[in-house]
Amino acid sequence: MGTPLTAVADGTNKLAWMLEDLTVPGVRFAVLLSEDGLRIAHSGQISVDDAERFAAAASGLRSLGKALGEFAGAANSVRQNMTEYDNGMIFITAAGEGALIGVSTTDDVDVSLIAHRMNELAARVGRELGALPRQR
Repeated sequence: MGTPLTAVADGTNKLAWMLEDLTVPGVRFAVLLSEDGLRIAHSGQISVDDAERFAAAASGLRSLGKALGEFAGAANSVRQNMTEYDNGMIFITAAGEGALIGVSTTDDVDVSLIAHRMNELAARVGRELGALPRQR
């Protein structure tokens, strides 16, 4: 079992509440990031610095997935990246215009549950980020 997510909201992590639905056994942490690799928010057992490194790497992995899309018959239409490691998995899902959600899990996570939760959250994040007021 993973550590429950804690959505710490501070001055640099105001949107952490959006990631609360990913409080699923086996989830280590979640990061909301821009498509170009900047951390927007994070929750779980990850520091701000590591969340920023994860965001940059997740963006790169997403780009590689797009590059490989033509071999799956559809260029630039990546829905979700999933990479399995010895001790866990990394999931990356599109979440609205220019945003992604990345999640790190243990190896005993329910893959279908986390994929389902991420897809539901991605739809809501897209609506929320699209409705945020512009700042001057």
